Amino acid sequence: TIKSRRLRNENKLLKRRISQKRNRFGMICDTPVMRTLFNTIEKIAEVSCSAILTGESGTGKELVARTLHYLSPRADKPFVPVNCGAIPDELMESELFGHRKGSFTGAVADKPGLFQAADGGTLFLDEVADLPLHMQVKLLRVIQEKELFRVGSSTPVPVDIRIISATNKDLDSMIEKGLFRKDLYFRVGVIKVQVPSLNERRGDIMPLAKHFLIEFSNKFGKGFTGISANAENALITYNWTGHVRELKNLIERGVLLGKGPILEVEDL
Repeated sequence: TIKSRRLRNENKLLKRRISQKRNRFGMICDTPVMRTLFNTIEKIAEVSCSAILTGESGTGKELVARTLHYLSPRADKPFVPVNCGAIPDELMESELFGHRKGSFTGAVADKPGLFQAADGGTLFLDEVADLPLHMQVKLLRVIQEKELFRVGSSTPVPVDIRIISATNKDLDSMIEKGLFRKDLYFRVGVIKVQVPSLNERRGDIMPLAKHFLIEFSNKFGKGFTGISANAENALITYNWTGHVRELKNLIERGVLLGKGPILEVEDL
């Protein structure tokens, strides 16, 4: 119908405008603070030294880590993300370093760990501040010696990986309290990169919102083509405590509940 063709054309126009806001990393950014971030990424992507990404939860630290990996000489090797806060303490050594058959109850076969899965590539340690102290010691040794021992084995396994870590916590404060090893901090944080909050890059809010609008409109078969002026004002002036992740969730819910074709402020 004429109406459906018009909606498709408006959707294509919105996609074209969003693509113009993307940088060469495929990420949406049109603010000075983000251009500074990507200048830093370009400088450090080529080297294999460790880096630590700091910033509040939901700012996109894993996306930055993936960009660093795919711009590096290791791009054709694995990128392995690990959420350090999601692995139980008693399983962490086995998950990271692997284990030998019979080394503990339930170890029915040899298993390589995530470090070996990332060999030649990049291991992304998200929420690195959640590593317990005994694992911090073991991690430090692996970084220094470039080899690991599987649980239940005395045979060293060489590994060649770049480690990129991320945290939303104050590591300096944790070091003072004895919760994070200072020597490990220097090893994982040769280069430190601050990922800005969404409130620091308000010029990116609407390009991001429109990108998510297209994504979820297509995913759920909705005919959304734009965002009303009132809704835009609400998005731009809102205090984003969950940052890009919160914005994405908000637009997804709005698309699901809204009638369209324009996302209204009441949909949010």
